[in-house]
Amino acid sequence: MQKPVLLILISFISSFTAFGSSTDVRTSYTKTMKSIGMRDGVKLFTIIYEPRDNSRKYPILFCRTPYGIAPYGPDEFMENLGPNKKLQDEGYIFVYQDVRGKFMSEGQFVDVRPFKTVRNGPKDIDESTDAWDSISWLLKNIKNNNGKVGMWGISYPGFYAAMGALSKHPALVAVSPQAPVMDWFAGDDFHHNGALFLPHAFNFFSSFGKVRNALTIEKNPPFRYETEDAYHFYRQLGPLEFANKKYLNYEIPFWNDLMAHPDYDAFWKERNPLPYFEGLKAATLVVGGFNDAENLYGALNLYRAIEKNNPKTDNYLVMGPWSHGQWARDDGQQLGPISFESKTSLFYRKEVEYEFFHYYLKGDSELELPEAYVFETGSNVWKAYKEWPPRESEEKELFFYPSGVLSGTQAGLQSKDSYDEYISDPARPVPYIDSIGIRMNKYYMVGDQRFASRRTDVLVYETEPLTEDVTVTGPLKAGLFVSSSTDDADMIVKLIDVFPDSEPRRESGPPLGGYQLLVRGDVMRSKYRKSLSTPEPLVVNDINEINFILNDVNHTFRKGHKIMVQVQSSWFPLVDLNPQKFTNIYAATKEDFQKARIKLFHNSRFPSRLGYRQLRK
Repeated sequence: MQKPVLLILISFISSFTAFGSSTDVRTSYTKTMKSIGMRDGVKLFTIIYEPRDNSRKYPILFCRTPYGIAPYGPDEFMENLGPNKKLQDEGYIFVYQDVRGKFMSEGQFVDVRPFKTVRNGPKDIDESTDAWDSISWLLKNIKNNNGKVGMWGISYPGFYAAMGALSKHPALVAVSPQAPVMDWFAGDDFHHNGALFLPHAFNFFSSFGKVRNALTIEKNPPFRYETEDAYHFYRQLGPLEFANKKYLNYEIPFWNDLMAHPDYDAFWKERNPLPYFEGLKAATLVVGGFNDAENLYGALNLYRAIEKNNPKTDNYLVMGPWSHGQWARDDGQQLGPISFESKTSLFYRKEVEYEFFHYYLKGDSELELPEAYVFETGSNVWKAYKEWPPRESEEKELFFYPSGVLSGTQAGLQSKDSYDEYISDPARPVPYIDSIGIRMNKYYMVGDQRFASRRTDVLVYETEPLTEDVTVTGPLKAGLFVSSSTDDADMIVKLIDVFPDSEPRRESGPPLGGYQLLVRGDVMRSKYRKSLSTPEPLVVNDINEINFILNDVNHTFRKGHKIMVQVQSSWFPLVDLNPQKFTNIYAATKEDFQKARIKLFHNSRFPSRLGYRQLRK
């Protein structure tokens, strides 16, 4: 849905002054704990914080989470309430709830519980019915509410906020799913195009995935690693079946489900709610980070699904330069060594999130939000657009040439066979980051790629230094022509901003001269190149076409910088090792792993390339 755009983009000053008077939760709010009955008799543990000032009525802001709503004691209070401090200071009724099967809520927990389009009786439940039943109880039992409810959540709680929107409760008028989990096989968290994001999946489920035997206020302890070197840990793990044999003992239900469903089958499809977001009643504010290593896919694709199927619904998108949830945790001025030159998170919380909830839940202000508020990295400015991707952009392509050349024209490609090649060896995979750490490193999204460009199993293509700024916006499209000596292989494509050697030194942080900044990277497991549901082997030593979409970017390559693309076949241990044999990788043995000779073709008949959208001036 298109809405009026601000005529002048807001320029947010780096310094940030406090708004309103600061409130202390204990002195300004009361705390009540309730177990709310659902339609099937299961009771969900809920904590309600109400303003002590009862001279007026307040809207309800509601968060449902599987991560616990501590502190649980009646005399212990959260330090901060709601999605941001300005909302707490102004006064709302804040409600937190353990989802069914977690912590102090009854029932059985089901990961990304499927949404039911058909219900076989009043006790047939999903997360949308739990949201409906909870909202109805809150409206009836909290005396001082104004009849309006909003929901929010980040990551997994973002999934529950989105499922709340699917309840279509008439009192639910504003929902903000932030970095929401949407599709755990196609692009969120644990898989990208069928390839397993190994350290993230293992670290998460080895703790979160343990079965709860009784109601509890205690979190599961984290997995105890014997090393801080993830590359070493997962190399010595061996084939994926050894995760259970060595460490998990077949005691993690969802890890077992993951291993039992290597393809995009009914199990995964029913856990993807994106097809069902239609007929929504609540206004939505979808929030994500371009450098979110976990749920970038979910934010972008939920916005698209709502926009496509709900043309009359107020649907807003905010995309900042952030890592996972950074917009709620710090000032958003920097990620790793990369500065964004302003406090982007503070701007978002004050000028966007606060205004959204204030307008729809209290209705005593004007709302001047564009359809899409998107941060442009490189130039480091906020941009407002009537739609996303912006209409004022055009499709272009970068073509791979011999000798590592990257060109915006296909005209110079020769008709004769032309290719580059490398050996992909599972015994010596390409690291995904040039540092030591046991968990998925969020900074890899802005990592320096020079360590990879120096390897013989990484192909590197780059332009000449740019003579003017180039802004790349929206999704990227990899189009590769590849032959392999084996019948499966991974193809990883990375778009990189190469800083000039003359980049000025900064007062703090590492020097950025020559820095190869990862702008976007992703993987296609070749057997899924035609369908995530029906894997198909590569034709050995023949030319196979491999096309896939990489998540959106909004980045300006500045004058004097170069655009680089890297192509490789491992990204370890971020992505699990492909044995490079057409098989069920989750059941692969050591003997299945083999080297592959990969050829990437670049001639007029087989023009390997990267498609993008360039913002028009």
